[in-house]
Amino acid sequence: MQRDGQQHLKTGALSGLLVIDFTQMLAGPFCTQILADHGADVIKVEALTGDGTRITGPFCADDNLRAFGGYFQSVNRNKRSLAVDLKTEGGREILRRLIDESDVVVENFRAGVMERLGLSYEVLRETNPRLIYAAVRGFGDPRSGASPYAQWPAYDVVSQAMGGMMGITGPDRHTPTKVGPGVGDTIPALMLCIGILAAVHRARDTGEGQFVDVAMTDAVLAICERIVYQASYTGAAPAAEGNRHPLLCPFGLFRTRDGHVSIACATDAFWVELACAIGREDLAHAPAFATNAARVAHQEQVIDAIEAFTRVRSKREIGLILGGKVPFGPVYTATEIFADEHYAVREMLVEVEQPGSAIPVKIAGVPIKLSESPGTVRHRAPMLGEHTEEILTAAGYSPHQIAKFRDFGTIL
Repeated sequence: MQRDGQQHLKTGALSGLLVIDFTQMLAGPFCTQILADHGADVIKVEALTGDGTRITGPFCADDNLRAFGGYFQSVNRNKRSLAVDLKTEGGREILRRLIDESDVVVENFRAGVMERLGLSYEVLRETNPRLIYAAVRGFGDPRSGASPYAQWPAYDVVSQAMGGMMGITGPDRHTPTKVGPGVGDTIPALMLCIGILAAVHRARDTGEGQFVDVAMTDAVLAICERIVYQASYTGAAPAAEGNRHPLLCPFGLFRTRDGHVSIACATDAFWVELACAIGREDLAHAPAFATNAARVAHQEQVIDAIEAFTRVRSKREIGLILGGKVPFGPVYTATEIFADEHYAVREMLVEVEQPGSAIPVKIAGVPIKLSESPGTVRHRAPMLGEHTEEILTAAGYSPHQIAKFRDFGTIL
């Protein structure tokens, strides 16, 4: 198969890496989008009905086409779409041919689905021993540890709950709270991406592929690392602390006249800077506040002193006083993010075409900045089956064969 079927893919640190992407929803697509952002040729394999998130909004007001909404657009840019029916032998033949020439396969089906399709890692490695096969599931793949929950379906809220994140998030220990963004999906996606790149590095040295397995619950637990060592060292299970930190003070959110700000003084030197900046020099070196341990013991007094300063000022006013002196940041709304020059100069709000709409839309940019081979947002998310013919032609299928596949309902 000819790689990099699109000229715009021939850039980025991962240029030349061919990825067959069977993923859907959020965790898998977020992982493969990172690879695509950095130049990998990611072929998104979709059923003839498309990824289920294509019908999830929001949609632009003038979009009568509704090929996909904001959800799909935000995690499938820079990919090519191949629409194929994997329940047909012809569809599976197409995928086996593509995978034989690929570097990576990524999927997030329930355990056993790819085996039933005849596309298991063990089958695929027979003809492509250098293949990296990566899977992200709620409770992992039995190959690396058969969880009692292996057949349970899972989404973001499930992994947040069972991975320990909700148990330490919320206003108090009686009110576990979901974290706003889908971190139960995106954190496992990042872990899977790291695993894929590690395996690719080894394969280039040895010519040998391997299976990469990430359980969503495992990834969330790893990110919540302090609950493990706190329980191990103290014998007590950590619980939600609201907008405070159990081990550091001050470290959290403080009310302002128009919202909240975050202030994080993890060192005694930063505490001295903060105390002086808010006009409380008397607290800067007082024994009851001079060390972090002392401040944790007297955290109510610390918080009261800081909020006496912040409550009567706006976020902007506080920023002018504290910005650059101590770790500080206002709690932003999306409107404030769109207005902040930081996100403009860092190219973190990127315009892309929205099929069916006359107005471009903005999606989050590429956060990993490489000086010599930067990742970029090159192309909007694909239409369903937009690149099917292009991909099959590059794989060596003739126009007649492609037409027959289409007539038989194997491809879109």
